[in-house]
This record gives sequence, structure tokens and C-alpha cells, in this order.
Amino acid sequence: MDGIDAGDFRERVKRSFERQEAMRTIGAELTRVEQAMIEIEMPFDAKLTQQHGFLHAGVIAAALDSACGYAAYTVIEPEASILTIEFKINLLSPGRGERFLFRGEITKPGSTIIVADGRAYALSDGPAKLIASMTGSMMVIRGRQDVTG
Repeated sequence: MDGIDAGDFRERVKRSFERQEAMRTIGAELTRVEQAMIEIEMPFDAKLTQQHGFLHAGVIAAALDSACGYAAYTVIEPEASILTIEFKINLLSPGRGERFLFRGEITKPGSTIIVADGRAYALSDGPAKLIASMTGSMMVIRGRQDVTG
């Protein structure tokens, strides 16, 4: 996007995502990996709901954060990593569906800070329903042994 050789970002994203216990815990799967765009999907699970039976806002936020973070990860050099430093989420509709799709896309790449936007959709028999949007800022991490891939 801005002249950085991101190398084989697809393989790096897949390897990193496999190490995310939080995503495994909620049943999330990486379903699409493109430069500057990631999609994560998960099935409905009653264990992840709030008191009204809707997908919990914290689960939505976690999946959108991962989608945005991995979108950022696709546009940086292979030896760098990403940490979220800020996000804002708008919950637009109750999380009710058979499956959920979380898409993260880069809004503004940068060498130190990357801005991404995320959208969460509930999927059922009809058209996908937008349930949340997120804007996040990610910091590019270089040269730290404790923050890799």
C-alpha cells in the first residue's frame, strides 16, 4: 500500500491467527486474507451471549479488533508486528444471527500508526445485517523480542 514489502502476508497472518487463544475460544475462523483486508467468521453460540440472548458486545469488539489488527498486519514488513492502541465501536443492532462476519480494512496505512475500520454483520437466511462498526488505531512494533508475529 505504501511501498513496504509485506512479504508472504497471507501465511504470516494464518500462523499468527492460529496462536490466538481468544479467537479459538469464541469459535472464530479466519476466512479471507487480502492485502489491507481481513474477514473472520464465527457461528452463533449461546455461551457468548448477554442476558437478552444477543451476541455480547465484548465478543463483537474482540473479533473486530482482531480483524482490524490483522488487516494492519498485512501491510507491514515481515519482521514487524502490530498492537492495538485505541478503538471505538458503535453497536448498531442486536447481535442476532446464525453466523457472524467481521471485516477489517485499512483506512490509512502508516509507518508507525495504521488506522483501520471494521464492520460486523449478522448472517441468517436473508441479507447480511450490519450490527457494529469500529475504527481502530494500530501501532507498528519493531525490534521487540516479546512482541513478534
